[in-house]
Amino acid sequence: VLILIAAFPALSMVVSFPKGSERFSELWVLGPNRRAEDYPFNVTIGEQYRVFVGVGNQMGSSMYYIVYVKFRNQIQPLPDASSSKPSSLPPLYEFRAFVADGATWESSVNFSILKLSRLKGSCFVRRMSINSVVFSLDSSSNWDSERSGFYYQLFFELWLYNTTSRSFQFHDRFVGIWLNMT
Repeated sequence: VLILIAAFPALSMVVSFPKGSERFSELWVLGPNRRAEDYPFNVTIGEQYRVFVGVGNQMGSSMYYIVYVKFRNQIQPLPDASSSKPSSLPPLYEFRAFVADGATWESSVNFSILKLSRLKGSCFVRRMSINSVVFSLDSSSNWDSERSGFYYQLFFELWLYNTTSRSFQFHDRFVGIWLNMT
């Protein structure tokens, strides 16, 4: 037994042992310092904000991913991962990445609210930029009296290329950050 224990490191270089059978992808969003903190929240018109979105591949082989960037108010639909349905909202921006098995991919997301208007108890986001691309929006939010603000969410959906159907499919993962436009 002691000889086998001592020989195990050398054997592992010659003999391939089966890897864990759990296959999954990771999706995350990090704050401006690449940490899970200091996310932008109270947003000012015209100010540039930065977060980082990342994907980890533990699927057993290289994968081709799309990360869609979407923007919603408090009542617009989020993805439903339990039924594998993405949000019906149109993507504003997308990232495409080939990620090797066991590897990660990460990119900065620079965004800014460019035009916003308020009318009585509503807030309207009219234009925003993501990585210097400007998008026209007509996204309204009503005043949230419980949390005292106008809230929106910038969120990211993970899609995976399916080689059988030769198309991208929602991969049941999404993350987001809340933004206060008060």
